[in-house]
Amino acid sequence: MTLPAWLAAIKFNDDGLIPAIAQDHKSGRILMMAWMNAEALQLTAQTQTAVYFSRSRAKLWHKGESSGHTQTVHDIRLDCDADVIVLSVTQAGGIACHTGRESCFYQRLDLSGQTPEWQTIDKVLKDPADIYYSSDAEKATPKTNETQAHDVIPSDANHSHHDTTNRSILQQLDGVLAERKQADADSSYVASLYAKGLNKILEKVGEESTESIIAAKDFANCDENSNKAQYDDARHELIYEVADVWFHTLVGLAWFDIESDAVLNELGRRFGLSGIDEKAAR
Repeated sequence: MTLPAWLAAIKFNDDGLIPAIAQDHKSGRILMMAWMNAEALQLTAQTQTAVYFSRSRAKLWHKGESSGHTQTVHDIRLDCDADVIVLSVTQAGGIACHTGRESCFYQRLDLSGQTPEWQTIDKVLKDPADIYYSSDAEKATPKTNETQAHDVIPSDANHSHHDTTNRSILQQLDGVLAERKQADADSSYVASLYAKGLNKILEKVGEESTESIIAAKDFANCDENSNKAQYDDARHELIYEVADVWFHTLVGLAWFDIESDAVLNELGRRFGLSGIDEKAAR
């Protein structure tokens, strides 16, 4: 296919991609970085809404297709080497990052101490669970640097991410899932699952389990040495899908008023037992 002159002028990389930086139209703040191929860039120009390319899924994705946080494009610029795109955008909802923050670049390197340390400087504007689990539409899953995997952990204004232990994350989830059982079905994704009943929850557990199996198969076929970017994307994809399995399993447990501690205690009981001894003790 012959590209129009303006697209032909762009130096796409060996994978046919170019990095695209989204910048707030008014403030000038950098919101996110994603990848585009020629088709994504052409659609972005035609629709004046941001369309990117997911490397892990090898397909186009429209910014905001799962979160509703679309980007209206006002201006498209190409750098002097013709290998980087900058988009001037209006970000719907004021949230570009999957973590519920304004920008994906919310960590700043603090050089004031003896050892440089990354600090989180932006607050979460909206709980990611309510962003990405707010409807019954199929979740888009471009798990790469463009959007990352959406968090299912409730935000906590009193605790930074690095102060949160795995155990406290599960305890926070227990609390949120218990609250959602009493919430209006239209208020969140989890509340809508509860309203539809146990069969729907179990259906989601099965669906996410299947997706995690597919992700594991894809990851197994990747070679870190031959294609590091593809390897990293596939690894992230597997982690993302397993997180979805865990999350929906916790929703299922919460249906029966079983907290995550019950599972942790059972794992603790098994720790140190051989598989044969454990099976015999059942």
